Amino acid sequence: QVQLVESGGGLVQAGGSLRLSCVASGHTFGGYIMGWFRQAPGKDREFVAAVTRSGGTTYYADSAKGRFAISRDNAKNTLYLQMNSLKPEDTAVYYCAAVLFSSTWPAGYDETDEYDYWGQGTQVTVSS
Repeated sequence: QVQLVESGGGLVQAGGSLRLSCVASGHTFGGYIMGWFRQAPGKDREFVAAVTRSGGTTYYADSAKGRFAISRDNAKNTLYLQMNSLKPEDTAVYYCAAVLFSSTWPAGYDETDEYDYWGQGTQVTVSS
């Protein structure tokens, strides 16, 4: 089992940048496929980005393409999400998620049900 702790959220003006981090503990981080999701008030949790175990392949939601970058440092047990050109509609609680084994990967990379472990979330607020 892995424990996930996000950090790096905060208040930023539109057009600004933030880098979120997710530190994993309790199991070999490099064995997990990792993802970022977000949830705005009154909305369902939605996919943002995902990365394979080696970091060699990444997946993005259309809303994140060209602005966000997911990466991982397996030596530091840390997942990152670099967010640039932030918009007010990016305001949400951001969660990192992990899955050790998936029989359907990559088919379900953007589905919350695909992931077994979740962090507590970090708030990102973008002001206009």
